[in-house]
Amino acid sequence: MQSSLSPVEYYNNLPHSRQTPGRTGNPSAAKLAIIVDPIIATGGTAAAAIQILKDWGVERIIVLSVLGSAGGLTKAAEEWSEATEIWVAQMDQEVTDKGMIKPGLGDIGDRLFLTLGK
Repeated sequence: MQSSLSPVEYYNNLPHSRQTPGRTGNPSAAKLAIIVDPIIATGGTAAAAIQILKDWGVERIIVLSVLGSAGGLTKAAEEWSEATEIWVAQMDQEVTDKGMIKPGLGDIGDRLFLTLGK
């Protein structure tokens, strides 16, 4: 099975999460949002989260990550460069065709949820 490596939004619990035409701003939106994404490989998930929060009306975003690829960090940063800061502890250069950072740390989801090898 071929994977598209595209993010899918399964759940969004932001109050009034979609702006309506003609309405500016979102009184429910926070001024600052912090996204914690342990590993930014392709940048797709971080970019999608940034776009959702931007659409919701957040004024500024900080993304925190342990590890990112050069391309993934660039993609996330370009999503809304005027209002987004990305803080990352380490950067690797390559991503495999399966969307994993090389050499990287492996699948953080497997490590967090104890699903290694399943």
